Amino acid sequence: FPYTTLFRSLKTAFAEAARRQDRTAAQLIRDYMRSVVQETREQDEYESWFRARVEAARQDIREGRALTHEQVMARQAERRSRLLAQAGRETR
Repeated sequence: FPYTTLFRSLKTAFAEAARRQDRTAAQLIRDYMRSVVQETREQDEYESWFRARVEAARQDIREGRALTHEQVMARQAERRSRLLAQAGRETR
C-alpha cells in the first residue's frame, strides 16, 4: 500500500530528525502539542481583546464620542496651518 510506505518513511524521517536533536519522537510530539495549545490560547485571547476593542469603538460611535472623516480632516488642516505658521515665524 502506498500509504503504508509513506507513513513508514515519514515515521523513519521523523525519528531521525528527533535523534539529530537528541530527543525522542514522543518528546517532539509533546512539544508540538504544547505549542499548538499555547498558540490557540493566544489566538483566542487576541480575538477576545479585538472584539472588545471593536465593541468599545462602536459604543463610542453610538454615544457620539467619535469624529467623522470630515471633522478629522478639518482638524488636521487647522493643525497643519498652525504648525506651518509657527515654523515660518521661527525661521525669520
